[in-house]
Amino acid sequence: MSVSEEPFSGCLSAALDAAGDAAYCWELDGDRLHWFGRLSIAERRLATEQTTGRGFAARIHPDDLVHRQLALAAHFDGDAAFDCEYRLRDADGAFFWVHERGRARRDAAGRPHAMLGLIRALGDRKAQQSRLERLANYDELTGHFNKSRLRESVDQIIASNQRSNSPAAFLAIGVDNMTMINDMFGYETADTVLIEIGRRLDDCLRVSDLIGRLGGDRFGIVLSHCPGESVAAVAEKILAAVNATPVQTQRGPVYATVSIGSASFPDQGLTSFDVITRAEAALAEAKRAGRDCHTHYRMTEEQRVRQRRSLSISEQVRLALREDRIAFAYQPVVAAATGEVDHYECLLRMHTPEGRIIAAGDFVPVIEQLGFIRLIDRYVLDKALAELEAYPQVKLGFNISGLTAADRPWLRALISQVRTRPDIASRVVVEITETAALYDIEESARFVSALRHAGCRVALDDFGAGHTSLRHLQSLAVDTVKIDASFVRNLAGNPDGQVFLRHLLGLAQGFGFHTVAEGVSSAEDAAILQKEGVGFLQGYYFGRPSLDRPWLARGGSGIVVPLAGAGAALRQAASGD
Repeated sequence: MSVSEEPFSGCLSAALDAAGDAAYCWELDGDRLHWFGRLSIAERRLATEQTTGRGFAARIHPDDLVHRQLALAAHFDGDAAFDCEYRLRDADGAFFWVHERGRARRDAAGRPHAMLGLIRALGDRKAQQSRLERLANYDELTGHFNKSRLRESVDQIIASNQRSNSPAAFLAIGVDNMTMINDMFGYETADTVLIEIGRRLDDCLRVSDLIGRLGGDRFGIVLSHCPGESVAAVAEKILAAVNATPVQTQRGPVYATVSIGSASFPDQGLTSFDVITRAEAALAEAKRAGRDCHTHYRMTEEQRVRQRRSLSISEQVRLALREDRIAFAYQPVVAAATGEVDHYECLLRMHTPEGRIIAAGDFVPVIEQLGFIRLIDRYVLDKALAELEAYPQVKLGFNISGLTAADRPWLRALISQVRTRPDIASRVVVEITETAALYDIEESARFVSALRHAGCRVALDDFGAGHTSLRHLQSLAVDTVKIDASFVRNLAGNPDGQVFLRHLLGLAQGFGFHTVAEGVSSAEDAAILQKEGVGFLQGYYFGRPSLDRPWLARGGSGIVVPLAGAGAALRQAASGD
């Protein structure tokens, strides 16, 4: 039975209308829109009287419009599918989320001349998801960036301004006597004061500046491309705007003032942590000076010298990475029972152009403080995996920073390289420090789980130094714990240290973890550790870090053999002689 086009069109429109969806045909050349059905969600409806693409675009939320335009451009330019979500304004002026899919019709030359598509309302699920995403980035009361998002923005501006050698500044702004306002007028009035002060701060800023909420009564402002001599003028403008008129509240007018602390960067800080900390120190000084004033952070000469040294080290490391002058020094980790090498830990060394060797402790902490450690950790990952592929008989361990333990691109890079190579994954030992793991235990637990699922082993470094609780150990579920060297040195002459070591081992062994003792420097200490049940030992007694590949030096075949002297000493310890 044939169905005429007109009844079919009517049925299609009725079906779409019943589902709350809308289909369209958009003639691109004349910018004409033809609709089938009416887009709706709950009692809100998007009237489909829009007859042009330009008119429809005017209903899209400004923050989402560019996203849709880019998706359309990508579809028109190639074979990319057009599929996007955005917010639309309904007939009452409220926004709701929709999902749009479509495909272009092209002429003989391949040029798009029409667009056919379907729009569906997403309902409360997307609205809730959007709210959660907003809460992750914005302060719910004022609508400004929250502290976490503000820190990210500061780090991004620092990186950008360093490339362009452009100065910037950060202002920490505290509302004076907020506790007194709370006590006298109540929290609702205090919230009104905060919201109004946030609005006045907005009015004082340029489009390129950013504002966020640092805490209960504190705001933070990033002044991009702002020389140091201009900071005071901006602060005075803010003070004047806040003082201009009282804040109108339900309890009547409330007079409020603010104090301001500022810090310039990169001169006075190279990470968001440094910049915000120094601006807040200046804010505290402004409050001590009587409030309702501005204080700029001043660095001591010693701090300036330290920062210049840090910048110099940073440049040296960047250049060394480009010139491939960052190398591994390999230190053996041996089995306590036999003295045979289980694996080697890769320790970083930097070659200077003059031929000197610089240990990791002289440059890694600086790089970590400046926020560049992810570059190093990615370099370490790629270099270690290349070594493992070249030498299939070797196991390698390497340490990563706390920042990288929460860095999903790094994790994706590792998993993508070992996903189809279980022979490599099983020879990888990733070490994370206990202190870093405890900083965000949930994120660290997810990271450890992902590494183990990929087939890698995970070691908790510096065990005992970070006050790990039983719950933390259970959450982390690592393969190995490495007992911090501070609990291992001079064990033979330290009975109290032996007791503490015994408790650490009992904790680790109770969870079924392998144990490694770091910093073993004498036969006496090695014997005690072996008797106490430590599984693996590492330290100068068994081998100093070597820039050469030790597994090749031991007979050239790459076969792991007992270290000279170590095996005999451990066997002697085991016999009790």
